[in-house]
Amino acid sequence: MLLETHHVIRVLVVDDSAFMRMAISRALSAEKDIEVVATGRNGLDAVELNDRHAPDVVTLDVEMPSLDGLGALERIMKSKPTRVLMISSLTSTGSDAAIRALSLGAADVMPKDDLSAPGVLLAKVRALAGSRYRPGPTKSASVGPSVAQDQAAKRLSRSTEIICIGSSTGGPAVLESILKSIPAGFRPSVVVAQHMPAMFTASMAQRLGEVCSLPVLHVDRSAIIAPGTIYIAKGGSHMQVRQLPSRRAEAYATEEPADALYRPSADALVASVSSIYRSRAAAIILSGIGADGLEGCRALHGAGGLVLAQNEETCVVYGMPKSVVSAGIASAHHPAAIAQMLKTLHADQARAAA
Repeated sequence: MLLETHHVIRVLVVDDSAFMRMAISRALSAEKDIEVVATGRNGLDAVELNDRHAPDVVTLDVEMPSLDGLGALERIMKSKPTRVLMISSLTSTGSDAAIRALSLGAADVMPKDDLSAPGVLLAKVRALAGSRYRPGPTKSASVGPSVAQDQAAKRLSRSTEIICIGSSTGGPAVLESILKSIPAGFRPSVVVAQHMPAMFTASMAQRLGEVCSLPVLHVDRSAIIAPGTIYIAKGGSHMQVRQLPSRRAEAYATEEPADALYRPSADALVASVSSIYRSRAAAIILSGIGADGLEGCRALHGAGGLVLAQNEETCVVYGMPKSVVSAGIASAHHPAAIAQMLKTLHADQARAAA
């Protein structure tokens, strides 16, 4: 009789603090499906131990002696690409470095504050280990035009006024690549719900403002919706859009819905946009755990708006995109194809205005 075997998730833990190494290792080792294969004290250890043990996931501290987390991450991605979870202090310096890490290939980030609740760490490690995504460049063959892409591009009409983006684990790097590709003069507004703590979303908005052609605002209170502007929801709160008596629209931070699992909620953002813009809105759902965005996109789809999703092959976690694709309200596309659709929309609207 053959016994059923279960995959044990092999984790490398790297932190310059002996206390943090012990705390993280104990939380992981207490689980039957997780094994800590090694621990390291600095970035040099991280690179050497990753090469030696080939773990499923590496937890990597940002600030370390000898070689810091960013330096170690760059070397890991060159020598033996691995799913890396960056663990950062919630300081301005730590948050800025964590966001930089995502652009260098880290799969996800989490604040050290969250380690007091081991469930967050365990959920992230399991999600990363269960992904079929492999770090590293994606073959260009997967970005070629398709019938689904052509149909979706045609539905991004000249009347599109606003684009909602929902993103979580594995999404920030893709989000940056898409927003960075949007040309100056783009007419629609862009509103973004990224699952992150407030300090991280502030750092992300600052970085996007440095690399994007459009202005970027971190909405911690409220902001009038203007064409060609990117609005980032403050982590830990929700962002919704409402119409003012002047007929202009406003993005605002709110604690409602209080029972939402994720903050900011993509569901709350997309649903609020749908109620105002209806068929003049579109949504893009990127990599992430769970199904946040599904109900909001149902409302948008019912109102005649377009919903696009990141394809499984490029997702770190194919949870949020899968939920909208499986519901039959979205088509899945390579991020480069989504970026091309937005460029085509820009060109169409520019021609119409000429």
